[in-house]
Amino acid sequence: MQDNTPLSGMRNIGPTIAARLKAVGIETVGDLRASGAAEAYKRIKAAHPDLTVPVCYYLYSLQGALDDVHWDALPPVVKEDLLKDAGVKRPANRRARARG
Repeated sequence: MQDNTPLSGMRNIGPTIAARLKAVGIETVGDLRASGAAEAYKRIKAAHPDLTVPVCYYLYSLQGALDDVHWDALPPVVKEDLLKDAGVKRPANRRARARG
């Protein structure tokens, strides 16, 4: 059964992310569940090749929305799997950049 609930009520999904999802054909909770976070992230990146699409604000937020948790609360193993599934290299460690 398809969940036709709008994305706007989901945790981590603000108006910008909802609009970008809609632009790539993901308009409902059911659509997002069917595509999965990694595929939705890849579609957004493909639709906006000149835009920096931050992993935490998109990939992790989409999975957090599906799991109904804040994106930062996703376990590290889930984040690693998402990065692999989306074909994204691990983001640089902020502390290492600050020292470097």
